[in-house]
Amino acid sequence: MSTNSADPTVAQRFLAAFQARDWEGLRDLLADDITWTMPGSGSISGTIRGADAVVRRARHIADQGLHTELRHVLVGAHGIALSLRNTATAPDGRRLDEHLATVLAVRHGRITAIDSYLSDVDGMSAFFTAP
Repeated sequence: MSTNSADPTVAQRFLAAFQARDWEGLRDLLADDITWTMPGSGSISGTIRGADAVVRRARHIADQGLHTELRHVLVGAHGIALSLRNTATAPDGRRLDEHLATVLAVRHGRITAIDSYLSDVDGMSAFFTAP
């Protein structure tokens, strides 16, 4: 690995912990002062701060039956982007099917920020809103 790029294993471990619902393992990857920004107006939208808040949001997302498919891992100088496809069906029939980029800023092997970019912001907001 070049010294001018982030370590992609951090992103791979992040996704593996999320998919396995390993919340302690996920927490171990996060800086204490991490931020996570999500667009839209749903219950998961906005910017949150702190590792515990990030784990709570991840759990809330996972609790909706989300299936995450990894498309690509993209490596930059200061972070990693995960190209993903998320799908889910709520008990009331609402469906989620979107592509997203989850961009992880990494410093000293810890995730310091997560920025989510979505293909269907309105669809995500509608899915993550109580019926």
